[in-house]
Amino acid sequence: MLLCLATLVAVAQEKKPTLMIVPSDNWCTMRYFTQTFDNQGMKVRVPDYQRAFQEDAELREVVAKVGQYMTEYGFSLKDCEQELKAIANRQAEDNVTMSKTSGASLVESPLDQLKRRAKADIIVQVDWKVNKSELGKVVTFTLEAFDTYSSKRVATSTGTGKPGNDVLPKLLEDAVKAHAKDFNKQLCTHFSQIQRGGREIVLTIRCWDSWGMDLEEEFNGEELIDCIQAWMRENTVGGSFNLSDQTEDMAQFEQVRIPCFDAKGNATDARAFATALRKHLAKAPYEITSKVMVRGLGEAVLVLGEK
Repeated sequence: MLLCLATLVAVAQEKKPTLMIVPSDNWCTMRYFTQTFDNQGMKVRVPDYQRAFQEDAELREVVAKVGQYMTEYGFSLKDCEQELKAIANRQAEDNVTMSKTSGASLVESPLDQLKRRAKADIIVQVDWKVNKSELGKVVTFTLEAFDTYSSKRVATSTGTGKPGNDVLPKLLEDAVKAHAKDFNKQLCTHFSQIQRGGREIVLTIRCWDSWGMDLEEEFNGEELIDCIQAWMRENTVGGSFNLSDQTEDMAQFEQVRIPCFDAKGNATDARAFATALRKHLAKAPYEITSKVMVRGLGEAVLVLGEK
């Protein structure tokens, strides 16, 4: 009995990831809920979640039903529609204050903005299709979960519900219910792994062309890039990172494992990690001024030389 009680307490205390449920890219494309995004000169078509929530009556009900079921498994949910409204308000303020001539603005896709602003651990994309049969409507669904830091797929579930004549949200709920246990297990396994092994981010070190030094500059007999690697070994989980590319002016660190939470219990991200490195390099013997730029929760760029 004591062993069972201890197990229940441990499960209750285990922190579960924060989820945000959105329609899948395919669902948005098939219903023309998309917009064209200029990504540094390349035209990219991305989902227009805001218009989808405004114009599709079923979407809000479906997201609410799936969200209700995930809440029963103990997950914390963030409402996509409300976050989109908040982003629109902030974007309006940014447009007023952003310089039109500096060319230094950070380019972000709407999904990157959603990830960074909402700070959900997992994005769950839901897709569904309704077919008719002799016994009624049949719903086929797909759930896919993506880690917002690494953009890797961490869980997936697909299935077909029983024929019926209920409204779509109820049919979808019944279909998801039969497969939700395995989906929940995949999510929990992934989150347990990152709690033990850290979140995975990408960190890029760049140099302004106006800076008179580079990554081969020596401090106390060590090149700057070696000093940065030494700092990263001390501040990553298990010293885990991969220097995938490097020149005298650039270094690309991938598979960088950072702690899930800082000393104060706050969730960490790529920006927080890069900021800690920026503050380290601002001290003696380096005294290097640098600027942190981010793209989403899992990618940061530290540019050395000036703000």
